[in-house]
Amino acid sequence: MNETPMRARATVDLAVLRANVRALRARARRAELMTVVKADAYGHGAVPCARAARQAGASWLGTATPQEAIALRAAGDTGRLMCWLWTPGGPWREAVEADIDVSVSGMWALREAVAGARAAGRAARVQLKADTGLGRNGCQPHDWADLVAAARRAEADGTIRVTGVWSHFACADEPGHPSIAAQLTAYRQMLAHAEAAGIAPEVRHIANSPALLTLPDAHFDLVRAGIATYGVSPSPEVGVSADFGLRPAMTLSASIALVKRVPGGHGVSYGHHYHTPGDTTLALVPVGYADGVPRAASDTGPVLVAGKWRTVAGRVAMDQFVVDLGGDRATVGEEAVLFGPGDRGEPTAEDWAQAVGTIAYEIVTRIGQRVPRVYLHADSEPGAPSPTEPATLTTEAEIARTGGVSPAGNAGAGTPT
Repeated sequence: MNETPMRARATVDLAVLRANVRALRARARRAELMTVVKADAYGHGAVPCARAARQAGASWLGTATPQEAIALRAAGDTGRLMCWLWTPGGPWREAVEADIDVSVSGMWALREAVAGARAAGRAARVQLKADTGLGRNGCQPHDWADLVAAARRAEADGTIRVTGVWSHFACADEPGHPSIAAQLTAYRQMLAHAEAAGIAPEVRHIANSPALLTLPDAHFDLVRAGIATYGVSPSPEVGVSADFGLRPAMTLSASIALVKRVPGGHGVSYGHHYHTPGDTTLALVPVGYADGVPRAASDTGPVLVAGKWRTVAGRVAMDQFVVDLGGDRATVGEEAVLFGPGDRGEPTAEDWAQAVGTIAYEIVTRIGQRVPRVYLHADSEPGAPSPTEPATLTTEAEIARTGGVSPAGNAGAGTPT
């Protein structure tokens, strides 16, 4: 596409994402890889990232909501696809018709999955989720025998096929936490009960990104790579991205909208929580909390402007914030980089997370739809340029027009279902 000036952009390098997927596959050689693309691929764009992950060998995709999964089918994905966050009355029939694996954590969900299968006239692909200690979704051990028995009866009726038994760690991002071993033990016990009752799952899985990176004993048949796919470390305790051969795929930048000189003692932004220490130059960056920049980054958020790290001066507003350049100069239209891989001296998403007291997951996921996603190296593999070759800028709409998502091993050939 022709590059046109933008107020702001989130640039996503799909060659980097493919390389991350390959690195994660290599780390879990005996297991299949699920790329999690929930929450619009953690803010990176679900359809382009799903397509790139399939091209790099991800045999499964995962979403939270059924609507997210159904949208991927509409975009052309035909590979294995799972969703796990259901509420009563959800689109069970549509999910069954789209050949989506649905997660079941309790009897009500199993009943609705069975009803959806009967309405669709075909067996539902069901994965049973065990609560091994996270205390969130999943079936508690004291209810597990009843759920397994009911699932076996539904299998005997031909209304479902139990394709997976799975769970999720609470503290895998804290290596050595005692809950990790306890959850693995509970998972093995609940899995053994299901298999003894006649369940023969295609995949058994508990490993999320931190477990994939640090707990090979938890890999089983399938590992689920969420934040690691996008080159962001699950936590500083696990290690930095480069420790695992991963690189952040997203760079968030904006064009400076105004540069002006102001005298010392001048208040800046709402509430005047910042006053200039002397005569100085202010630069206006035209993104704010409506774009996903945390308001908590007021006076703390790091930004690369004119070759140096700066800090947000005063409050982050809905659409803009200010940086104090001191004695330095900048020009209108010059790039301000909020975060990126860090190799140009810019802050990273982890730097922002530490500045505002949150996790890097939230920083990348919260970038709003008002910020266009622009894609580098969207070409299908093989033959796609490497991250060091000249990049072609592509929008998400253009990617959708060229074929959307396709299953692993069939890049570019997906058709809507």
